[in-house]
Amino acid sequence: MTSRLAGKTIVLTGARKAEDMVKIVEKMGGTALVRPAQGTVFLDDEQVRGDLADWMAHPPAWTLLTTGMGLDALFGIAADMGEEERFLAALRRSSLAARGYKTVHALRKRGLEAKVRDDDGSTSGLIRGLAEYPLGDAEVVLQLHGDSAPKLEEWLEEQGAKVRKVLPYRHIPPEPEQLAQLLSDVLSGKVDAAAFTSAPQVRNLAEYARSHGKFEALAAAFEGPVVAAAVGKLTAQALREEGISRVVYPQEDERMGSMLVEVARYFQAEDA
Repeated sequence: MTSRLAGKTIVLTGARKAEDMVKIVEKMGGTALVRPAQGTVFLDDEQVRGDLADWMAHPPAWTLLTTGMGLDALFGIAADMGEEERFLAALRRSSLAARGYKTVHALRKRGLEAKVRDDDGSTSGLIRGLAEYPLGDAEVVLQLHGDSAPKLEEWLEEQGAKVRKVLPYRHIPPEPEQLAQLLSDVLSGKVDAAAFTSAPQVRNLAEYARSHGKFEALAAAFEGPVVAAAVGKLTAQALREEGISRVVYPQEDERMGSMLVEVARYFQAEDA
């Protein structure tokens, strides 16, 4: 295992657990650079408390949950409010839809089951699961995690649903200097792969490149010498939406370590 990334340089675009990822890359024989493309994530506590109070006072017909971490955060806030049981009761009164296995697990550990879930870990998969249910005029709470879900929100609006959004976390834009360095690393071919752990990282880099007239060069680099890696299907989807077709990511185990293993396998197959 120690040589699977030998001679390769991987740039890591997420600050969360960056130290752990650096260690994994080094254990696999590679070199890691950390260039955060996503700013600090903070809890919008006052707003969320108000949203939770409204949620519990008026339980919706449907609750759409998009991240396990976001659901865990909401339970943490509800517990701090002394309202954990009331929040659990509000969820039990809703039809639950979940995106991703981590979200399903977060529900199950609290004795809850999703009536609808995606078939592939993506927003599109969740929409396919919801399509058979009439949502016209239905009250829907949509739990997000620091970022909007325009495709899902647009689809819900088309169905006639009345949507309330709850964002337990919000993303702060990264420092421009970090994006400038990341873009330079990719365009210069200084790195062999760029590892993305969230969709906002992808969008932030793409928007920065566009604003500096370098997006076409960025896309060309990702189709040429530099491999774009994603931690899972949602992040891979964000890369594809930006027009980057060659994306390496784990199909099942959506973890950072698994992503790096897939990158190593890609390079091994390429060198064979």
